[in-house]
Amino acid sequence: MKRRKRIYLYMTLGLLLLYIGLVMLLYSFEYHSSSATIRTLSDAFWYSLVTLTTVGYGDLTPVTPLGHAVGVVFLLMSAGLLVTLFGAVVSFVTSEGLPLLMLGFQRRKNWYYFADYGAEANTLAENICKEDPDSVIIFGEKRDEQMEFPDYPCLFISASPARIVACKKNVGTRCKIFLMKENDIGVNSRAVDLHKLPVEVYARTTNGQDHLSGNINFFHSYDCCARQYWRSRPLCSHENMIVIIGFGNYGRCILERAILTNIISVDQHVAYHIFGDAREFLAMHNHLHETFSLGEESQTTDSLIFHEEPWETHHGLLKRADRIIICTDDEPEGWSIFWRLNRYYKLNGSINLHSNRKAPGVSYFGTNEEIYTPDQIMRTTLNKAAVMINDIFRRSVSYPTLSWEDLDDFHRESKITAADHLLMKIRILLEDETITELTADMAEKAYRRYCETKADKAVEDMYRRIDHLRWLRFYTFYNWSYGPVRDDAARQHPMLSTYAGLTAEQKKERDAAWELLGSISVML
Repeated sequence: MKRRKRIYLYMTLGLLLLYIGLVMLLYSFEYHSSSATIRTLSDAFWYSLVTLTTVGYGDLTPVTPLGHAVGVVFLLMSAGLLVTLFGAVVSFVTSEGLPLLMLGFQRRKNWYYFADYGAEANTLAENICKEDPDSVIIFGEKRDEQMEFPDYPCLFISASPARIVACKKNVGTRCKIFLMKENDIGVNSRAVDLHKLPVEVYARTTNGQDHLSGNINFFHSYDCCARQYWRSRPLCSHENMIVIIGFGNYGRCILERAILTNIISVDQHVAYHIFGDAREFLAMHNHLHETFSLGEESQTTDSLIFHEEPWETHHGLLKRADRIIICTDDEPEGWSIFWRLNRYYKLNGSINLHSNRKAPGVSYFGTNEEIYTPDQIMRTTLNKAAVMINDIFRRSVSYPTLSWEDLDDFHRESKITAADHLLMKIRILLEDETITELTADMAEKAYRRYCETKADKAVEDMYRRIDHLRWLRFYTFYNWSYGPVRDDAARQHPMLSTYAGLTAEQKKERDAAWELLGSISVML
């Protein structure tokens, strides 16, 4: 790159010297002639400019043979200059020059850079534009001529994140960078050295990790889908049996979210029947038996029953199910299961089908519009709520605890899961199972209800039991077990016991997630 710049510099200097030499030759050839109109260097310079720009006023003309020769050179140079200027303008307009110039005028706005253009990136960009009027959408590739231009303002610039950041010059908010292809951060050349740039990075992954370094965050489309599913279709008190067909990426995340957030009562006994290969899942989560009944239905606790045989053989089970969730990774296979269930089986419960294809009369979930939203991908509201839970928790206990910045990824996820259960807490407090959105008004009403009812010690105890059950599920899901003293390396915790075995202070710790309702209305 430096060598190329040096060559351009030498060429420019050479052309400039040639031009100056021609002007001086023209002057020396002309000023001796008595009929010459070009008598000074300024006259020669003016003639050269008029000729090179093809204006041709005719006020000055060479009269000597040698002057005519120099004039011919200037005429030939004028054609080359025009072609060069025209090519430069066309190149500037059709390349990155013009978009980068336009970006320069919008430095104070919020920049969102997508490494590639695709269906997921397009959906997220469109949702960002709807929510952020000061957004500037940048796709880091040239627009394909066959591509239909998006319905929102955006720029297609084949430029690296480093070049975009340099163009922003640290003005306004940090640029947000999105890598929307699965596990793209390991192979995409645009992801190199992102951790060194003053940006926020959101990379799609399947490895289950949420954080890499200070500015790099991961998101999981399967987990986003599961979160959105249970938010829009939460567990209801009348549901005691749920069937999950398909245990790939989507099915696993649907079950994980159910384990971590589907706690609505201390007396619930929901049976989850899962069809698919669960050997790896059970081997990985080998402490689930401490909070679930595995392999058989229970009347006192939730159950996880995994079936190796085909779902088609369980007519009676499908008939009794309150809800059937079809969540195969292969969408056409899911539709095939859906049609077969409707055609050949007697069903009493609802069927929810994972599909990005919308169809009337079908209860589908997991469309791109639902999954790829700013709040889902960047988890803005969820993360803020988790930080607030940690702050409330720190104020409620007598022993020293860590700030959000000092927590490791596991304990951050613990707070995030607690925040994820807030919608369920609101439904419990307001006794309204139709609530599917977390709003400031709902949170305020629920908090008032919490303050009114917790005066009854039995009710306060019930609230604490519910959150303790949620907490137990989280820790056993990550293979923690009981220990007399807390040992993070050994994954042991003294609170991993029955609620009756907790101390008064340990029971009081369970209030933090409920108390959050009093503060969350401010941020919604």
